[in-house]
Amino acid sequence: MTEPTVEDLLRELTPQVLGTLARRHGHFEDCEDAVQEAVLAATAQWRADGVPGNPRGWLTTVASRRLIDQVRSDHARRERESTAATAEVMPEDVPDADDTLVLLFLCCHPALTAASQTALTLRAAGGLATAEIARAFLVPEATMAARISRAKQRIKAAGSSFSLPAGAEREERLRVVLHVLYLIFNEGYTASAGSELHRADLAHEAIRLARMVHAQLPEDSEVTGLLALMLLTHARRQTRTTAAGDLVPLDEQDRANWDRALIDEGMELARASLASPALGPYQLQAAIAATHADAATAGETNWPQVHALYLILERIAPNPMVTLNRAIALAETQGPPAGLALLAGLDADERMAGHHRLLSVRAHLLEKTGDTAGAYELYRRAAKATASIAEQRYLQARASRVRPP
Repeated sequence: MTEPTVEDLLRELTPQVLGTLARRHGHFEDCEDAVQEAVLAATAQWRADGVPGNPRGWLTTVASRRLIDQVRSDHARRERESTAATAEVMPEDVPDADDTLVLLFLCCHPALTAASQTALTLRAAGGLATAEIARAFLVPEATMAARISRAKQRIKAAGSSFSLPAGAEREERLRVVLHVLYLIFNEGYTASAGSELHRADLAHEAIRLARMVHAQLPEDSEVTGLLALMLLTHARRQTRTTAAGDLVPLDEQDRANWDRALIDEGMELARASLASPALGPYQLQAAIAATHADAATAGETNWPQVHALYLILERIAPNPMVTLNRAIALAETQGPPAGLALLAGLDADERMAGHHRLLSVRAHLLEKTGDTAGAYELYRRAAKATASIAEQRYLQARASRVRPP
């Protein structure tokens, strides 16, 4: 078995094994540490000796032993030693089930910040090492380790049990889970900083976790919509940059090189999600992505439909980025001045003050009106406002193209 296959298997098994230990013993923070140690041991041993016949059982046994060692070495927890010492024997009341959804709910506990929810999800449910998560978000490993440690302590302090919440709380927590997966995917698809436009590992991980949630909640239209959105968006990844790593905007991408298998799967899921009588933000975003995917060329895009979908999305989930995207669609249907007029309403929104996306879209529309001097200044400001080197290069190139004589 090749190294990537071992890594993929470990990422799949990590939440299952952690779920087994957490359900059996509680003490999520100790179980998570034990599972991470077991994963490190498996990474080394499986590469050298091959994957065992029962990899999940192997990980569970090793993690259980690590947990016992942790308890025995901690004098403050000796009263739990007799309970933890039974870990090597699988009790009959522990189901051999996939607790990934329960684990995701726990990682997205409302006591945590969005940043902590994201980090803990990637470590506990995604099986990523702390160093990998730190590299993905461009922070020191020690900073990320402290963030994850604080997150586990807050969950412990909140007294959370390892079980699915019920009723309205379950629905609310599921929306948080979906939002965290959405944030992970977005960071993977368009990195907020660094030299690379995208981070495929994060995008792949978000899709993998979304597939797992969809497998357990196939009737939830928003879960289906989120997975569809990810697949339809990720299908463009190979065409988003040149061989030199320069950004290629959507209307200039070679659609023949979009991933047709992902598009077909995403289109089917998008249609299924829209069968629900109620519409949510992920279903609508999936419908927008499907409209783009359905156009053989940029010129064939059904912009009136895109604008109508953004208009509905803006009404049910108001957000300045939604308005910004609606302005782009409006400019395509009614002309750049209409788009610019809509953007003017965002100037008072402090969340958008100096945001590179607002600056770059306004520059693009000014360029279309013939105001190259105005476009030049805004492209330059936008380039300075983003931490993404790929976006900086693209915006600087646009500025050079419209530089006044």
